[in-house]
Amino acid sequence: MTNLKAGDKAPDFTAKDQDGNTISLKDYNGKKLVLFFYPKASTPGCTAEACNLSDNYSRFQKAGYDILGVSADSEKRQSNFKNKYNFPYPLLADEDKVVIEAYGIWGPKKFMGKEYDGIHRTTFVIDENGLIEDVISKVKTKAHTDQILG
Repeated sequence: MTNLKAGDKAPDFTAKDQDGNTISLKDYNGKKLVLFFYPKASTPGCTAEACNLSDNYSRFQKAGYDILGVSADSEKRQSNFKNKYNFPYPLLADEDKVVIEAYGIWGPKKFMGKEYDGIHRTTFVIDENGLIEDVISKVKTKAHTDQILG
């Protein structure tokens, strides 16, 4: 779905997190970042993915990665999702789809025979220089950490 690939510069962004704090890609300069996009907070697949990353957070920290989740949910919905599962990382509330469209993951989807536009579950692994190291478009929600860290 996305045209971005390993070696590309990660698109810059600024958006609000679940608490209304402004977060930008430049906040992660000099750090490695796992930027994961998911369709909808508190749905089964998104919960499995976010919990898998949360459960393995110490592994990401040891490897030098920060984590940032993004969906088109409201700040309130993101806040409820984060608090319910006690995620140690922020969730961006990209209701205007500015970040989602910058990363090219909004588009036609099919679910139970219906076609609609939505977020394609995709993860971008970004290095400390702001370059994309990896794009994971076939996310295994229950084993996503292993897809990223190997």
